[in-house]
Amino acid sequence: MTLGNKRRQPSLAQLRAFAAVAEHLHFRDAAAAIGMSQPALSGAVSALEESLGVTLLERTTRKVLLSPEGERIAVRVKAVLGEVGALLEEAEAVRAPFTGVLRLGVIPTVAPYLLPTVLRLVHERYPQLDLQVHEEQTASLLDGLAGGRLDLLLLAVPLGVPGVAELPLFDEDFVLVTPLEHELGGREGIPRQALRELNLLLLDEGHCLRDQALDICREAGRDDVPVTTTAAGLSTLVQLVAGGLGVTLLPRTALKVEISRSNQLLTGYFADPAPTRRIALAMRSGAARGAEYEELAAALRQALRPLPVRVLDQDG
Repeated sequence: MTLGNKRRQPSLAQLRAFAAVAEHLHFRDAAAAIGMSQPALSGAVSALEESLGVTLLERTTRKVLLSPEGERIAVRVKAVLGEVGALLEEAEAVRAPFTGVLRLGVIPTVAPYLLPTVLRLVHERYPQLDLQVHEEQTASLLDGLAGGRLDLLLLAVPLGVPGVAELPLFDEDFVLVTPLEHELGGREGIPRQALRELNLLLLDEGHCLRDQALDICREAGRDDVPVTTTAAGLSTLVQLVAGGLGVTLLPRTALKVEISRSNQLLTGYFADPAPTRRIALAMRSGAARGAEYEELAAALRQALRPLPVRVLDQDG
């Protein structure tokens, strides 16, 4: 085969565009996710299809679907972008520790309460580090980590995901948040079994905190939790409780911020052992900057000690 007959090599921009469409199945959302205009994104995907000689998408007026060929190619593209991310990470590590860009993903039920501590630590201890924060739900964060879009995650564990290493930071208790007139408001030593009879308000599907709350209910012997009202964030959830629609569970780190939003709330504390969640940093196993991330985790454990949590040692 002569050089003139070879197909053009796809560009990284084309691969990233297709990966975004494969993830979101929507051109507008995909374009917003990678900071590209919608026409440019569409053009990049079309150029990739031309380069590969394969139809990757089935386009209709209402939605975008991956073709069978596109499904297979999407897996390869994700792997390629992951390797490119690892290459860039390796180059960052070679230059100097705690310099360059660090893309940190954080779940919404952690971000408002821990980021002040994280940002202060980075500013004071690692001034040359360009920290970029992305708040997303767990599934999106893990996808971003696997694809090289994110470098490090701050989220609830255990994850049980192959290829992801966890650096545990702390455990924290859940507390019960109730309206003023509720019989459990302000009480201590509440048995978990009390959850069997409560009208529990939950976050929307996709939030790990929702799953944790349901797990706590199952541990208390309650398998059916009727969901009639949900919220996109803890702030809304707390306002629903203040309005008398039910009760909810909050992690201790969120309590100070969220309870201050209303004078119509009380908190109740569970008997030991209280239901808990564990928060950790997560990175790709064997990450080139793994030693940096472990040092950052150790520094964070110290910085987090003033919070109402049980800081863990390096081995969890």
